[in-house]
Amino acid sequence: MKHLVIAILMLSVAAISYAETEDSTTIKQTLPQVTLKNTAGENLDVSSYASNGKITIISFWATWCKPCIKELRNINEILDDWVEDYNVELVAVSVDDSRNMARVKPFADGQGWDFDILLDPNGELQRALNVTNPPVTFLVDQDGKIVYTHTGYLEGDELDLEDHIVELHEAAEEE
Repeated sequence: MKHLVIAILMLSVAAISYAETEDSTTIKQTLPQVTLKNTAGENLDVSSYASNGKITIISFWATWCKPCIKELRNINEILDDWVEDYNVELVAVSVDDSRNMARVKPFADGQGWDFDILLDPNGELQRALNVTNPPVTFLVDQDGKIVYTHTGYLEGDELDLEDHIVELHEAAEEE
């Protein structure tokens, strides 16, 4: 009986924690003011992506992360359509450390990726957005609010992301 009570208490705590997590994702956080370098060595304030009126996908990745690379390859295959149909932009934030940072540009160039790639070797943006391990994807609406977050990657997750993009695009058209 004692074990049953403990199990019920543990499930209750887990359910409350889950509910709190779900509620926290409904709070529309804005992009933080963090300055990172792009692969050309230019400084960019990440919050500037929140003020350009576009739907922005921010994907945290690393050159050593196979699911990250798969996700970015799959998104890249349909990105031109998303740009044309929904006014979307993709920003890939590399979490490679300073030892591996030199690999990022050649790797991205080899993939044929022409979207913005930012370098976060000290984890400033990761900490600001509570990212622990890539891949983590954020969707930012046209008003600069983070409206969707996804951790991990399974084949087809980009289609779920597209559903959220379509919702944002349609909502903006209705206004």
